[in-house]
Amino acid sequence: MRVRLDLAYDGTDFAGWAAQPGLRTVQGELERALGVLLRVSEPRLTVGGRTDAGVHARGQVAHLDVTAEQLEKWGGRAASERSEAELARLRARKLNGVLKRGASDIAVHSVRVVPGAFDARFGALRRRYEYRLRDDAARRDPLTARFTAELAHTLDLEVMQRAADELLGLNDFTTFCKAREGATAVRDLLSFEWRRTDDGAYAARIEADAFCHSMVRATVGAVVAVGSGRISEEEFVALRDARARSSRFTVMPAHGLSLEEIAYPADADLAARAEQTRARRDPLGGE
Repeated sequence: MRVRLDLAYDGTDFAGWAAQPGLRTVQGELERALGVLLRVSEPRLTVGGRTDAGVHARGQVAHLDVTAEQLEKWGGRAASERSEAELARLRARKLNGVLKRGASDIAVHSVRVVPGAFDARFGALRRRYEYRLRDDAARRDPLTARFTAELAHTLDLEVMQRAADELLGLNDFTTFCKAREGATAVRDLLSFEWRRTDDGAYAARIEADAFCHSMVRATVGAVVAVGSGRISEEEFVALRDARARSSRFTVMPAHGLSLEEIAYPADADLAARAEQTRARRDPLGGE
């Protein structure tokens, strides 16, 4: 049986999501806790958004396959008398109880049964991130420093929004990321909106059907370079169209980034969506 885990974490003290020998990772801590809870040696999670070292999450999703017997024990006695919503919260509470012993910076919100066609990675319709930063005109706040990048120059919010708008739609984002071997960097950027937060920071809401490695932090870095006057709006567009990595802007620090939401289709469309996502995207421009 397949279960879906909805979770959040403070990424500060993790070497990213993916399990790595000798390093503390979100996957490693979760699978260790699941092994204790389910009394299995190697539980294996599949994740919706593979975050890098230092990146946070409020809306991470993963899935896990378990036996009916394991699931029944996870729900506790009288599981058959509880609603699925109650069981989802109860399973999460039990898992959090194990995590508190060594990984209290992870919080599991829900553990619920889903169709076998559900795939946390390939079944996603879109992913939404937020990037927070302060420029040198903002008042520094130590209480939010763990998830807000600090910059040494002043930014123009209106100029940054104009630059962000130039990236919307279906584009080749090779300038801003490194595609996997045999894949393309073609992505559909659905939203890139900047706002001033209540605590005086700037926040970017970035949503796409999918992202390639470092794409969010690189696009934010390029837009920040425009907002600070380091590069012009015209040069920014030229860099986008060049489809080549550039030293004209920097990739932003990991700690300002948070995975906020992963959206999935209705149950009847899960298998079709996973098959569509696995298909290789064609390059743009007939290349």
